[in-house]
Amino acid sequence: MKRTYFLLMCSMLAYFYLEAQITDPKATEVWEPEPRVVTPGQGTNAPSDAIILFDGTNLDEWSNKDGAAAGWTVGDGAMTVKKGTGIVKTKRNFGSVQLHLEWRTPAEVVSEGQGRGNSGVFLNGIYEVQVLDSYNNRTYSNGQAASIYKQYMPLVNACKPPGEWQTYDIIYMQPQFNKDGVKVKSGTLTVIQNGILVQNNIEIKGTTPYIGLPKNPAHGDGPLLLQDHGNPVSYRNIWVREL
Repeated sequence: MKRTYFLLMCSMLAYFYLEAQITDPKATEVWEPEPRVVTPGQGTNAPSDAIILFDGTNLDEWSNKDGAAAGWTVGDGAMTVKKGTGIVKTKRNFGSVQLHLEWRTPAEVVSEGQGRGNSGVFLNGIYEVQVLDSYNNRTYSNGQAASIYKQYMPLVNACKPPGEWQTYDIIYMQPQFNKDGVKVKSGTLTVIQNGILVQNNIEIKGTTPYIGLPKNPAHGDGPLLLQDHGNPVSYRNIWVREL
């Protein structure tokens, strides 16, 4: 205990000594490395270093679950779930990313709860940020729009009415596993919906299953995945920046 206290005091004295010696403001300026330049997108355009995953014209960046051509429809600048064709996933794999996308639930309300505009965005193909029409539509809180499915309810309900375009801006830092497949660092998610913070750097507990508790299988990079839950949910303007 005495040795620890002595070392702590030495460290503090050294800090205060160095602090007293710095009289020139230039001594604490950092010039290298210089941050690289990224040009912001104008309006709804992506920034200059983004990978465009969907520009409204085709599904070239996407496949179905088996790697074959994606079965969703494309029209009016959007890709829309075609019931029964299954999920679509990116052909590329990603790790930690900044993801932007816009989504729209059907304007015609034909169901309630989880049956109303249900889809989802899966990071690494594993961790779901829920897509749902949660405008005047009560369901379990950790399953409404912008929830980390069955793990975290959103901080607020930021949904627009059905039929209107909405935005997700997602910052995802993937978990880390050691060589034995043991998770040594949890992944995190921050979600901004329609300009409003709805998930604030939460720690992902594991997978996001419909039934059961989260699990933590070891994994590396993986695809981004959009869910076919049987509802004709549309997406547009999808881009990603690798972090």
